[in-house]
Amino acid sequence: MVLTAGGFALLLQSLGLSQGLSKPSPGVRTGASPVQSKAALTSADSSVRPNGVVVPTDPTITGAGGRINDAASNCMVDPYDAYDWGYPGFPPFDQAKANVYRYRQQQSVNLGSWFVHEQWMTPSLFACASGDQLSELDIASGWGSLDVARSVLEKHWDTFVNISDFDYLAGIGINTVRLPIGYWSLGPVFCQGTPFEPVAEVYQNSWSRVIRAINMAGDAGLGVLVDLHGAPGSQNGQPHSGISDGEVNLFDDDSYINKTMSVLTFLMEELVNTTNVVGIQILNEPSNADSLPAFYTQAISTMRQISLASETFPLYIHDGFNLAQYSDFVANRSDFVVLDHHSYFVFTPGDVAEPASEHTKDIRGSISDALAAASSSQRRNLVIDEFSCALTDQSLAGETSPDQARQDFCQGQMDIYQNLTAGWAFWAYDKEDCYDDPGWCFKAAVNRSLSSTFFSYGDRPVADPSSLSAMADVVSMATTSPQEDPTSMDVQNPPGSYTPPVSSTAAVGLFPYSARSRIPPGEVLDGSTSLAKKGLDGRDDSDPLPSDPSERAISKGYSDGFVTAKIFALYGMSKLGFTGQYIVDSLAKLGTEIIAPGTEHYYVQWFMEGLADGEALIASAVADLP
Repeated sequence: MVLTAGGFALLLQSLGLSQGLSKPSPGVRTGASPVQSKAALTSADSSVRPNGVVVPTDPTITGAGGRINDAASNCMVDPYDAYDWGYPGFPPFDQAKANVYRYRQQQSVNLGSWFVHEQWMTPSLFACASGDQLSELDIASGWGSLDVARSVLEKHWDTFVNISDFDYLAGIGINTVRLPIGYWSLGPVFCQGTPFEPVAEVYQNSWSRVIRAINMAGDAGLGVLVDLHGAPGSQNGQPHSGISDGEVNLFDDDSYINKTMSVLTFLMEELVNTTNVVGIQILNEPSNADSLPAFYTQAISTMRQISLASETFPLYIHDGFNLAQYSDFVANRSDFVVLDHHSYFVFTPGDVAEPASEHTKDIRGSISDALAAASSSQRRNLVIDEFSCALTDQSLAGETSPDQARQDFCQGQMDIYQNLTAGWAFWAYDKEDCYDDPGWCFKAAVNRSLSSTFFSYGDRPVADPSSLSAMADVVSMATTSPQEDPTSMDVQNPPGSYTPPVSSTAAVGLFPYSARSRIPPGEVLDGSTSLAKKGLDGRDDSDPLPSDPSERAISKGYSDGFVTAKIFALYGMSKLGFTGQYIVDSLAKLGTEIIAPGTEHYYVQWFMEGLADGEALIASAVADLP
């Protein structure tokens, strides 16, 4: 299916989106109570981290024992003694585990308004903000002083999301989170030459909190997509990019472009060897400027040149609300670049008037067709990393059962996004007055507008996947080389997962394992060449691959697909999501000595056959569990 310009316009109409639209601000309240916060930390003795963060080594609390009273704003906050996280760093890198995090199907949520604030989500933080009281910059330059603003934000960073939240998400089958950050989150050095320069000191402890967030997610077995939600100069003029003036200055100002490249370079250097970081999103919802494709090309090239590891690291781009244009952009590349499309149904007059049931029909009809076409053309490198259950009151008013209509609408989205793309991410995990808002707040939507669990296999976790009869031979397929002892490896297992021992010396495709080659019985090549009839276990490690190049590609493809299904299931019962990219990268690793030129299509076809058989076997075993 080719998505024409007219078809794309129809898609936008169906989606209720137009270029540059932002998330709404429903339920904004005034007069919210000021958040209690920490007093300023002062110290003559401090250390400077790599990103310019000044970390006090002997902090004291200004105003300890009483509230800080700022007469100018009449805001009073309690002292908050923020823990000094310093520069915590990341656990040792595990390439095999990182492969699963990066290529698996994503069930995800956005951690919105944690490091990039939106007034409609956390209005209490804006109670004493400056100016229009809409953006991150308004908070940082408000509250009467920089010390108090920093205290307000540090308390929020330390309390809004914590390890219990990540454990909860893992416990219901969420395996990834999208983490919006701003360039200011990297620390004071990155604020220089931007509107955040006067408030740079507010962010002296922010990057350590971002690292902590990534590590907490990793401890719970969750991957993290680090999303540059606010870029220097602003990529869209929206408050969620950090500013309130509505100006889009990024694409027309070389200094802002260079600063953004520096931000992206820093992120790549810091995160490329972080096991549970699934990728970096270059920009969130940019205006589709004429220069945006060139900007993306420059950013990708800049980031790919950082190191050997960065050449294959997943990079995400948003489509600027032009799915067809940027689907072609991704399709014309072979590296791991993922297209992010956002899907909302509440912004336009047409959305307001359209009944919820009609929105659901659109999702299962024209929207499904458009996403299927895009996903197919770009190796399934497509995610819907912002969607919600939000509908307008008018959309629900004509429905016999509004609650059921919303549930059907939400489930329709999840079915399409799960089946046709490599993942989805709900906006957003939490917000103030969450439980009154099942349309926008994930915690309220679970078991109401949404399902109660989101596991790839079934509706419950599997406590010990290694005990499944369908996976009994996985250990023999994931043997350890003599040089490695898996018991000595620093591995943090996701809840309910079994981590197989791996070898870095016996690579098959992207995964290090020694696998028995499998030839499906009775298959025919080109209508003439019959393969030897062998059962699934008819070949062992000592058997050579078939000498015929076509038979070898079939045998290897099926074996790799079958074993890949098992390997992914061993990590939190995951499924392969970025299937086409995984196959492309596996073929590159295998080389032409294994898969001869001209036989790649056999490998691809039979990889998919083996993957489907492996997943079916696992699903059957899970279904049969008592």
